[in-house]
Amino acid sequence: MRIRYNAPVTLSFSLLAVAVLIIDMVSPGEFQLRLFSVGPAMNWSSFTDYLRLFTHVLGHASVEHLLGNLALILLLGPILEEKYHSSAMVFMILVTALTTGLGNIIFSDAALLGASGVVFMMILLASFTNVRRGEIPLSFILVVLIYLLREFISALEADSISQLAHIVGGAVGSVFGFIHAPSRSPVNPSGSSETTEENHDR
Repeated sequence: MRIRYNAPVTLSFSLLAVAVLIIDMVSPGEFQLRLFSVGPAMNWSSFTDYLRLFTHVLGHASVEHLLGNLALILLLGPILEEKYHSSAMVFMILVTALTTGLGNIIFSDAALLGASGVVFMMILLASFTNVRRGEIPLSFILVVLIYLLREFISALEADSISQLAHIVGGAVGSVFGFIHAPSRSPVNPSGSSETTEENHDR
């Protein structure tokens, strides 16, 4: 029996986030704030600041913050990576990072770092696991209701958590879920699926 690197994007993302936090803990100065966060004071003449629009999802404020995100990323990521493939996962993470980063710059005065937007993208995307085109699964509706209720309650509390990143990440996951919803062939009484014209675009 051997250990397999079963979800390369998910595992690599997680290991990079761990490495960033460790380097920040042993380095003098504000390593993460300079390279792995986004905020209103961006210098658009600097290539580094454009890079931060994507790298901020690797930064975390504390070990607890990192472990809270990794628990869900390592749970959902491998399942989603197997379903949508590694290249699609890279694209989804990059889009989530960019949209949450830009949203924070436009609508918030605080610095943003952490993979919470990626986590909520994965949560909403996972609710589409058994969806078919033309259908909205009840499980997705329930997840959205619970998710929005949680964010509304959190928004009323004075904390340092970015509800905007959660909402944007969840919206990105929902969009990807609808876009990638598979068309499934109807199953006849004998248990075999019937081929239709809709399934011929291989």
